[in-house]
Amino acid sequence: MMTQHRFYSIHRHGLIRVGACTPLATAGDPAANAEATIALARQGHEAAADLLVFPELNLSSYAIDDLHLQDALCDAAEAALAQVVEASTDLRPVLLLGAALRRNGRLYNCAVAVSRGRILGVVPKSFLPNYREYYEKRWFAEGAGLTGLEIDVAGQRAPFGTDLIFAAEDLPDFVFHAEICEDFWAPTPPSTAGALAGALILCNLSASNIVVGKARDREMLCAAQSARAVGAYVYSAAGPGESTTDLSWDGQGLVYELGEQLAASHRFASADATIYADVDAGRIRLERMRMGTFNDAAAASGHPETRFRRIGFAHQPDFADVGLKRQVHRFPFVPSNPVSLDEDCYEAFNIQVEALRKRIVATGAKRLVIGVSGGLDSTHALIVAAKAFDRLDRPRSDILGFTMPGFATSEGTKANAWTLMNALGITGDEIDIRPAARQMLADMDHPFGRGEPVYDIAFENVQAGLRTDYLFRLANQREGFVLGTGDLSELALGWCTYGVGDQMSHYAVNAGVPKTLIQYLIRWAIQTDQFDASTNTVLDAILATEISPELVPAGDDGQLQSTESKVGPYELHDFFLHHIVRQGLAPSKVAFLAWHAWKDSEGGAWPIDFPDAKRNAYDLETIARWLESFLWRFFQTSQFKRSAIPNGPKVSGGGALSPRGDWRAPSDGVAKPWVDELCAALP
Repeated sequence: MMTQHRFYSIHRHGLIRVGACTPLATAGDPAANAEATIALARQGHEAAADLLVFPELNLSSYAIDDLHLQDALCDAAEAALAQVVEASTDLRPVLLLGAALRRNGRLYNCAVAVSRGRILGVVPKSFLPNYREYYEKRWFAEGAGLTGLEIDVAGQRAPFGTDLIFAAEDLPDFVFHAEICEDFWAPTPPSTAGALAGALILCNLSASNIVVGKARDREMLCAAQSARAVGAYVYSAAGPGESTTDLSWDGQGLVYELGEQLAASHRFASADATIYADVDAGRIRLERMRMGTFNDAAAASGHPETRFRRIGFAHQPDFADVGLKRQVHRFPFVPSNPVSLDEDCYEAFNIQVEALRKRIVATGAKRLVIGVSGGLDSTHALIVAAKAFDRLDRPRSDILGFTMPGFATSEGTKANAWTLMNALGITGDEIDIRPAARQMLADMDHPFGRGEPVYDIAFENVQAGLRTDYLFRLANQREGFVLGTGDLSELALGWCTYGVGDQMSHYAVNAGVPKTLIQYLIRWAIQTDQFDASTNTVLDAILATEISPELVPAGDDGQLQSTESKVGPYELHDFFLHHIVRQGLAPSKVAFLAWHAWKDSEGGAWPIDFPDAKRNAYDLETIARWLESFLWRFFQTSQFKRSAIPNGPKVSGGGALSPRGDWRAPSDGVAKPWVDELCAALP
């Protein structure tokens, strides 16, 4: 039994299910083509599709040459359209059909939008190819420039022209535009104007015979147009059954969103088929809101929305749980594809190395000072520093690494810190901060100074502050600067000690890198042999160590302080961070996506070589609990720390939190609107 709470519905979260259909065509037989179209439309209804895009001239057939100009064929095509329109009355998907239609003594190659027995509008093809194997101007009239018109077809009068976009009146983000084949091969695709007029989903009904390499061209154009027009792009090309007198057809179907492929068909199939994907139209709308250039382009184009007709229709969504047909990456900062992962790690690592190299040159510093704890962040900052010094052709011995054991420092992490410093060949040293910490706690009249086992936030921050204080004074003494080690995830959560603490440094090289990516950057450094075997061994050991600030002594059970047991799993927080900060999604939608990404450890793709033992799953209750915690931490309690962070490079397109760059927010803001939205939406 499907869960009926609206939270579980894609429509509650601004997602639209689209399908690219490849019916089995019958050359020159509109009645047979209508039957094939209706069969796929019914399948789309059962699949809970909202929009189905069919190939160019799928009712008339494409490769029939002069038969297009025969009245018998034209009559049959119109009758086929009427048959499909009638069959659509009880079907949920909007259908985008291809047909050659007569108007005012001319024949037009058209896209016909149909919803529940109503012809919403007819869009003629703007650009007709008439070169190489194409002779469309022999049969069809150009649609470019035709606006504000109507057409009588299949017993209905409908809007006709290239000035149409279609919008559901009861589903705000369901707004689409249609163009036909050659239109998106043109230097000025009509869908660009459609997007600027407000269409979020751009559709292409295509015939497009196949030749070697053309499939890649289509993918390139779909990716480019969805990225440049800040939208989704649904493409359907003619497949089996079209005439192969002189051409062949592969039936390529594609769905792209903001440059990323969501779905692709199996080409050269011998039967009809549909590929489905849930397009995040709400995300597209938000991306346009934050991208001022999109609005500037609309203004420079004379605001196309003032020239387009917006055709409304009642879509009648039922807000049922129909699952989710799109891949949601568990680690949005870490690609699952091995090639992309290698490329992204290479870029991220070298962004950091080059940024640090420039800062060293600009400051004229003779040395670099860094605290080395044996944990992930300081480890990564240190290997970045080592590479920067290599690139400068300077000895690594000018990197001064200090391990500073406190009251809870474990022998394991301290040993890893020393092993790493020795393996990299930097100058290592150790300063025991416990005597100074005891003196400070005693001077403060803290209970610990009187021998009482009180481990409060003051106890923790005395240690964190002393470490930073030592590093700054050492940098003064040794003619260097302090390299920060804190990462993006910690800044998002405010999990850092403000001022004289790990929030501050002279250069925060990790500030743009989330914790989940740091783990993979270290793995990448091992896998690509950035360093020698002894370094790789200790890096691997550090990766296997539980994340801990090591500020509170172990309890009677011997358990060490665990960061993630206190603030929550970083893998969830990085997921929240990406979707809220980079995309601006509502918390309830983030919870919905996180649930689909994390509810089943056996489902979906994991990054390559991700350890089996760490393949976690989370139920909705757990996700909601940590998301609410994230919202309070991010929006209400920690912005003041980010408003005063030191310089550091932006690394990921997913965002950064510098007030001089990607994120600006008041330090005295509140989290209530976000928390309220989440709590109100949850089942």
